[in-house]
Amino acid sequence: MRSKIAIINGHPYSQSYCTALSEAYTKGAIASGANVRSIHVGALAFEPSLKFGYHQRMELEEDLLAAQETIRWADHLVFVYPIWWGTLPAVMKGFIDRVFLPGFAYQSRPNSQLWDKLLCGKSARLIVTMDSPSWYNRWVYKQAGHHVMKRNILQYCGVNPVKITELCSVKASTDKQRERWLSDVEALGLKRS
Repeated sequence: MRSKIAIINGHPYSQSYCTALSEAYTKGAIASGANVRSIHVGALAFEPSLKFGYHQRMELEEDLLAAQETIRWADHLVFVYPIWWGTLPAVMKGFIDRVFLPGFAYQSRPNSQLWDKLLCGKSARLIVTMDSPSWYNRWVYKQAGHHVMKRNILQYCGVNPVKITELCSVKASTDKQRERWLSDVEALGLKRS
C-alpha cells in the first residue's frame, strides 16, 4: 500500500477548483494513514523556461530542489490540473521541464537510443479537469494531453502504473456535481489510488 504521497497541483490559481480537488485527495489520504506532501506549482518561485534547452544546465531554484526531494521521497504521485488547449497549463509544463531532468527522472545512455528510467517504483494518478466533454477530448483531441503526461513524461521516466480520473465538463457542471466529484476524489485518497 502506498504510504508516501506527493500531491502536485498544476493549476496556477490558488483558488481554483483544482485546489479544492487537491485538498479533497489530501483529506482522504491523511484519513487513510498516508504521509502526504503537497506542491502547488503556481506558488513556486522559478524560471519555467529551459533558456538553453539541454545544452547548458540552469541552476535549480530552492523551490525546485524541494520539489525534486518531494518527488524522490514519494511512492505515489498525484497530479491535479486542468486541460487547456488540449494539454497542460504553461506553468505546469515549465515545472516538468525544469524538474524532470536528466540525472533525476531519466538518464540517456552514451551512444544509444535507450535511456534509464530513474523514477521506477512510483505510481501516479492524474486528476484532470476539462470544460470539453469527455467524448470530444477522446474523439477530436485524441486525448493528446493525457498521452503527453502518461506516456511521454511519467512512463518515460519509469512511473507506472499511471491512472487517469477525468472530470468534465466543469464549466457546465452544477454545484451538486462538483461536490460529488470532491467526494469521489476524497475516496481516491482514502484508497491511496
